Amino acid sequence: MTAKQKITQKALEIGFSKIGFADSKPLDNESERLSEWLGRGYHGSMEWMERSGSKRRDPTEVLQGSRTVISLALNYYTDPQHTDEAGTGKISRYAWGDDYHDIITTMLKRLWTWMQAEFPGADGRYYVDTGPVMEKVWAQRAGLGWIGKHTNLITQDMGSWVFLAEILTTLQVDPDQPGTDHCGTCTLCIEACPTGAIAEPYVVDSNRCISYLTIEHRGDFPRELPFEGWIYGCDICQDVCPWNERFAVPTPDTRFQPREGNTAVPLADWAEMNQEEFSRQFKASPVKRTKKDGLIRNIGTVLNQQSQKDTE
Repeated sequence: MTAKQKITQKALEIGFSKIGFADSKPLDNESERLSEWLGRGYHGSMEWMERSGSKRRDPTEVLQGSRTVISLALNYYTDPQHTDEAGTGKISRYAWGDDYHDIITTMLKRLWTWMQAEFPGADGRYYVDTGPVMEKVWAQRAGLGWIGKHTNLITQDMGSWVFLAEILTTLQVDPDQPGTDHCGTCTLCIEACPTGAIAEPYVVDSNRCISYLTIEHRGDFPRELPFEGWIYGCDICQDVCPWNERFAVPTPDTRFQPREGNTAVPLADWAEMNQEEFSRQFKASPVKRTKKDGLIRNIGTVLNQQSQKDTE
């Protein structure tokens, strides 16, 4: 088998859902678009996105001699659905279960350890949301799918319910054909966003994005924005996507199954949550990123909006 066939077989054996390969060429056009997006202030308070611009553009500045970017996807879709029942809140589907960072890092380590033994002399770096890598761009370059109008990566066989990861390596592997856009004239994600965060097709203004505001943002919210019950993340633009409606496939990985309470958050109970309870509920969970005070802030906002709606 070729190196590409061997790596693909091993990645799927470890549990990754998809894998693709791209040449480590500079992302000139994508880097320009990122700079324009940053210039419009659409990154909100995520100042870290302004750093390491040259590394995001050129993989060889992350790994000297990099020749190939291996892009990997892992399906996390689970069957349960969110509820709009009064007194409940919603957590993004990706955070219902265990933290994907921990799960995928272990999988990447297994794959890279095997690659080092299989291809002596090859150097590499691997990342899952942790390095200066434009992961969705590389996933499209590697043929996994395309970046949709909501800016999430969409695959043709599983929709957009996938986590992404990358391995940069000095090993030369034949590249795949880049993914092509299949959004067509559909604008359902843009129309469904209650805060108007999708400023234009393929451009999200984080300052109005519920996911950003409930996870990354520190401090108060713009009170006029309707949160629609979301206390951590938001799945609206993915829920309405026809590709997810038609092709979402439940993941076989039970670690992504929702923990008790995560699909229909009891807001009044969780509003009184102390640090010990928060740590117990969200041990090894992505939700710990927002910290207890951030989650309580989010819950308070949703409770207030639900109360105002009841009195209208």
